[in-house]
Amino acid sequence: MNEQDWDKGIEVFDAVYGPGASEMTTPFKHKRFNQEIVGNQFANLWGDPAMSIRDKRLMVLGATAMLGRADLIEIQMTGALINGEFTDDQLDLIPHFLLFYAGAGNTTALFRGIEAARAKVAEMKRDA
Repeated sequence: MNEQDWDKGIEVFDAVYGPGASEMTTPFKHKRFNQEIVGNQFANLWGDPAMSIRDKRLMVLGATAMLGRADLIEIQMTGALINGEFTDDQLDLIPHFLLFYAGAGNTTALFRGIEAARAKVAEMKRDA
């Protein structure tokens, strides 16, 4: 990985998850795993201008809903809320819509992750 890919990946990481979110990657800059995540997944995939971050996030939410991982949904939705990507009505529609594609159990995790992100971002705003 070259320094240019790392720098672009860090910039995109912060665009996806919010300012300063990439600081968690700094201690692991020289680890292959982290270089692949930052230098490829973020610099190249998330950074590809063919689709917006919001559109890519919707794909990730659908895939993550199928895993039933509320914790990963919360991470995605926190970034989305920081970026103002969804209205309250859209946030309510996401689990309702995916209920028919991901099943009730997985969508319950999606709902929990969205609500946890809403609470987290509301708290961040109160503390700011």
